[in-house]
Amino acid sequence: MIQIGDRLPEQEFTFITEAGKHTATSAELFGGKKVVIFAVPGAFTPTCSQAHLPGFVVLADQFRQKGVELYCLSVNDAFVMRAWQQAQNAEAITMLADGAGHFTLALGLDKDTGDFGGLRAQRFALLAEDGVVTALQVEAPGKFEVSSAEAMLKLV
Repeated sequence: MIQIGDRLPEQEFTFITEAGKHTATSAELFGGKKVVIFAVPGAFTPTCSQAHLPGFVVLADQFRQKGVELYCLSVNDAFVMRAWQQAQNAEAITMLADGAGHFTLALGLDKDTGDFGGLRAQRFALLAEDGVVTALQVEAPGKFEVSSAEAMLKLV
């Protein structure tokens, strides 16, 4: 599992905005910036839609005021992530599709949900500066406590 002080793995991401479909590498997205990446097991799932993403939507301006960019990661495709972004009014957050789970696997923060959904990300949040992890909050199975927007705002 990735640790504090480790560099984020190199990966190419696809994401969709009002301007269309984009691809960018980890270095392009996270290099030279202070970022929070929070991961959810799945778009449109209960805790993810009712608590995790909405918390970051509500506090997005406070993160921005502290110079922090927000990224939501899920092992879903870019079209699902865009639809979820629109449904949640989450335009202030870049939605990163990790469709095959390569980034999640490279982080060592994957979980196998079997027939329920297969490969997914564990619920976590991390703070990185210039691509290096400075804080890592991984939830215990079935919990939502340490990776919330409120918890991460205290760390930036």
